[in-house]
Amino acid sequence: MDTLVYDIGNSRYVNLSDRCSLRCQFCPKTHHKLQLNEYDLTLEKRPTTQAIIGELGDPTQFDEVVFCGFGESTLRLKELISVATFVKNNGGSVRLNTDGLGSLVNKRNILPELSTCVDALCVSMNAQDEDIYNRHCQPTLKGSYVAMLEFLADAPNYIQQVTATAIDGLEGVNIKTCEALAAERGVSFRRRELDVVG
Repeated sequence: MDTLVYDIGNSRYVNLSDRCSLRCQFCPKTHHKLQLNEYDLTLEKRPTTQAIIGELGDPTQFDEVVFCGFGESTLRLKELISVATFVKNNGGSVRLNTDGLGSLVNKRNILPELSTCVDALCVSMNAQDEDIYNRHCQPTLKGSYVAMLEFLADAPNYIQQVTATAIDGLEGVNIKTCEALAAERGVSFRRRELDVVG
């Protein structure tokens, strides 16, 4: 059976999508490895809202429910909002880990929709400039880096807790410059470690 939810610490994670708008060279999926800790996150089929809700359990038993798998959840925006709304309506807290390209992909500003059901947003900035971003993330859509930064800058107008992240140790990535870019956009910053999820 597909792993639709999985736990790290006291957070429950939702494996909503196997597709992504990036082809990050540091992502295990790029190297055909879909194992995370003891969990195989391979999806034989994209799960329905009902299937995920059926696996979630009581959202109040967890610190938060996190949308994060080896795919980008905003590529399944309707399902993301439906499940997140269920979590909120049942007393839970929602965090969305995203590449920040949801508005670009969906061709509209999705932040008003997310604001109704997402408490915290974590955006993968990944680099301090477009050249390094493109080298490591290999986006499928033109203008992805600029779109991600615009999404990041606009996000605090809709969601109270917004954090940008970048991975320390990737060639050419300057963590201090990434942190400064986040501060300029009024969001928090978190330095990530390669292959550490949570």
